Order: sequence, then C-alpha cells, then structure tokens
Amino acid sequence: MASQQDRSNDSVFSVTEVSGLDSGSIEVKEEFEKKLTLIKGGIFLGTAAAAGMLIGFGTTLAVSKKRSPTWFSKGISATAAVPETGASLALRALGWGSLYAWCGVGLLSFTVWKALGVHSMKEFQEKMQTIFPAIPKDTEQSGNSEPFSWEAFLKGK
Repeated sequence: MASQQDRSNDSVFSVTEVSGLDSGSIEVKEEFEKKLTLIKGGIFLGTAAAAGMLIGFGTTLAVSKKRSPTWFSKGISATAAVPETGASLALRALGWGSLYAWCGVGLLSFTVWKALGVHSMKEFQEKMQTIFPAIPKDTEQSGNSEPFSWEAFLKGK
C-alpha cells in the first residue's frame, strides 16, 4: 500500500507537463493577455467617454427646453427667416468642433512625440520618468499635519 506522500508525489506535475506549453508559448500567452487587457481598457474608456458625452448632450437639451420652450420649439423647425434649424446648426457645430479637437490633440501628441525623439510607448514612459520627478509612494502622514478632509477643503476659509 502506497503511503500518503507517494500518492501526492504521483499527482504533482509541472505546469508545462499539464498544459503542454513550453516557455515560448507561455510568453505568447502572456503577450496576448497584455494586449487583451489593453483592449478591454480601451473599450471601457471609450464607453465611459461616449456615455458621458450622451448624458451631457441630453442634459443640455433638457435644460434649454425647460428654460425657454418657445425658443426651443422655434429652433426645431426651419422657417423662411431662418432656413436652418437649430438642431442642424448645433450638429454641424458639434461636428466641426469634434474634428478640430481630434486634430488638435493629435497634432499636439505628434509634436511632443517627435520633440522627445521616442519611437515606442516604452521609450516615452522612460523619457517621462527622467523628465518628471517620481511620486513618492509613502502614505504616512507627518506628525504635524492632519489627514485631508473634503469637508474642510470645501468650507474654505
């Protein structure tokens, strides 16, 4: 009859024996998981941004309709005096504003990227860490200071 230790040794396998993966496959799997995490993060941020924009736009429309319903209804339909509705004018302005914002941020990012002379996000991260000071991770409060309070901050002086 086999002892308890013999049975436990029989059932112990290494990760590579059980999964059939070698170190190269493990690296590929880790790389895939990193990319998947980045994609999930991007989807989350995009969803949060889109929800924020929709909520903000809807709230603005509701407030403007509540404040002056007559002017709001005049902006909905086109008249001979004003051939374009307020909604189409607003959508056109939103479209141009979005285009300018995207192009401006892209141009600013490209300029910073080229000015720093980096070629990858890793290089960019390293360059930023050399330019800006490190943020200390020390969470201890000094003896003389009191903990931060939002109530005290919002009350003012």
